[in-house]
Amino acid sequence: MSPAIRSPVRLIVLICAAQVLVQIGAFFWPAFVPEMIPRWRLTNSEAGWITAAFYGAYMLAVPVLVTLTDRVDPKRVYLAGVGMMMAGHALFALLADGFWTAFGARALTGIGWAGTYMTGLKLLADRVDAKTLSRAAAGHAASIGISGALSYVVADLLAQAGGWRFAFGAAAASAALAWCIVTLAVPRRAVKVEAAPGALFDFRPVLRNRSAMAYAISYGLHTLEMAALRGWGVAFLAYVAAATGPSAALLSPTLTLSALGLIGTLASLAGNEAAIRFGRRALIAVAMAGSIALACLLAAVGTRSYLLAVALMLIYGAMIWLDSASLTAGTAGTAEPSRRGATLAVHSTLGYCGGFIGPLLVGWVLDWAGGNSAAAWSAAFATVAAIMAASLLVFVAMRPRGLAGDRAAH
Repeated sequence: MSPAIRSPVRLIVLICAAQVLVQIGAFFWPAFVPEMIPRWRLTNSEAGWITAAFYGAYMLAVPVLVTLTDRVDPKRVYLAGVGMMMAGHALFALLADGFWTAFGARALTGIGWAGTYMTGLKLLADRVDAKTLSRAAAGHAASIGISGALSYVVADLLAQAGGWRFAFGAAAASAALAWCIVTLAVPRRAVKVEAAPGALFDFRPVLRNRSAMAYAISYGLHTLEMAALRGWGVAFLAYVAAATGPSAALLSPTLTLSALGLIGTLASLAGNEAAIRFGRRALIAVAMAGSIALACLLAAVGTRSYLLAVALMLIYGAMIWLDSASLTAGTAGTAEPSRRGATLAVHSTLGYCGGFIGPLLVGWVLDWAGGNSAAAWSAAFATVAAIMAASLLVFVAMRPRGLAGDRAAH
């Protein structure tokens, strides 16, 4: 048996390292939005569509690709996904010159991410025990969070060194390195998982799993909020800096979004540990309530001062991320083992449906409310707060189960 199989820690480290390399270019486009809108003469809605293309393509591809891992070795699906990520970044670097070419390249990248994100978690879930799964999922989420956070500042540094096309080319090279790591170091699935009865793409048993669906639905709305913040955070802070004075010199919009992602990753890990100790439902409800309050504060006073906007954004990011790993671990942990791939596919589809809608929604609200203005940004944050209030009500009403290892599990 491969040494990697004997050591779950080694497997977790390898998968997490690969995920960092794959994900590092995911948010280069949002980092460049303030520059690319005037360069390509885009409307806010068009910029939102390019951001949303990544999530929309993911949403369409993930039910097929992740469900296949219930019958096919996840490593094969993962490597195919990384290949598409490489191609998407490379095409953006070489060919993107306006709305449609950028939209197509980002869509291809989204398909690739559908073959890598939850597939990476499935690689772990098939090889660790139930008590280890929650922390393995949290570590996996942390790797995604760290690379997503660094994506903004890395995009800025690479663009300064060689321009935005150079930055996307570097993202393609990073994904190629991840492909080599997984190809050479991660073994094939050693134990064949018993297939669930019924057709591979019959999702009805998954939809009947009330507990898993409670986590998955909440994850979808959680991702809507997260994608709205990631997709428009740089643009929002750039507006506040321009409107209120030169106070952005200390902490630029891109550096703020990177700091936000790193803080959020730590919050996600801490949140999962708190869920184990105090109860998963309670932790998730507190995180949702906190994010609603922070979105309302940003709507009310976020445009008055750049430093205030930065402070609120950093706290807001921590509150959004607080339940991120807890939600995903909840879905994976309450899924039927033989349908875990299909369950994670539904979870991820709902998540990226939210991710697709979030950036679009903000772009639409901005255009509807008059463009890049204080009133429009306030309307955007208020809209997100209202959606998250509905999410909290749905989650509380569905009452999902805790996990094995949660002190308050029942």
